[in-house]
Amino acid sequence: MTTGPDAGRPGAVSPTRQRPDVAIVTGAARGIGAAIAEALEAGGWRVVRIDISYLDQSPWRRTLDVTRFDDVVAMVAAIEEEVGPVGGIVNNAGITRDGFMHRMDPATQWEPVIAVNLTGPFNLCRAVLPKMRERRFGRIVNMSSMNGLKGQAGQANYAAAKAGLIGMTKALALENASLGITANCIAPGFIDSEMTRAIRPDLREVELAKIPAGRPGTSAEVAGLAAFLMSDAAAFVTGETISINGGQLMG
Repeated sequence: MTTGPDAGRPGAVSPTRQRPDVAIVTGAARGIGAAIAEALEAGGWRVVRIDISYLDQSPWRRTLDVTRFDDVVAMVAAIEEEVGPVGGIVNNAGITRDGFMHRMDPATQWEPVIAVNLTGPFNLCRAVLPKMRERRFGRIVNMSSMNGLKGQAGQANYAAAKAGLIGMTKALALENASLGITANCIAPGFIDSEMTRAIRPDLREVELAKIPAGRPGTSAEVAGLAAFLMSDAAAFVTGETISINGGQLMG
C-alpha cells in the first residue's frame, strides 16, 4: 500500500487499496526458480509456481508450456480468477541445446531455445501487462545470463535469446515506467546447480578459476536479488540488467 509523499506520484498504487500480491514464477520446480519462489513468499508474495514438469496441479502449482501463447493467456486469466490479481512475474524458465553454429540444427537446437528463453518471457509479459497497466502496478524480472552479455562459444542460440531478453526488458521499462511497472533483468554467472555440477570436474575447475570470488554462486543469492527487484524498495529501479557472477564479468 502506498501512502505519504509518494501516494500521488504517477504510477503509484492508490492508498485506498492494497497492491496486487500474487507473483508468477516460471521454471519453479527446482534450482534457481524454486529458490526465487521461496524468497518471494518470505517477502509476502503469494506465489504461483509454473513448470512444464509438474505432474500434479493445484492453484499454486501449474503445468504450462510457456511457448504456447494462448495457453499462457488462459493460465493468467485462471490465476486472476482463482487466486487473485497478478502483481509480479519472474520469467525463469529456460533450456539449453548447445552446439557450434556451423553444425546447429534449426529445428532441434535454435528454434526451441529461442522459443523457451525469449518467446516464453514475451508471452507471459504480454499476458499480464494489460491488467498491470490498468492497476498501475507491476514487477517484472527476466532471467538473462552472463552469456547474454558476453557471448559464449557453442551457445549462439542461448546467447542470442538472453541478449534479446535484455533488449526486450529495456523496451518494457520505457513503455511502462510511468504506470508504476518496473522491468529488470538478472544475469547470473556460474551458479551451483544440477546442471553445473554435472560438468566434467576438470572443465568445472577451469570455469571456477575465472571467478575472482573463487566459488560458484548459489541459487539463494540469485533469489535474494530477485526478491529485492520484486519489492517496494526497488520501485525506482527499472530497465537494468544486474549481473551476479562473483566479479567474472564487470561493466
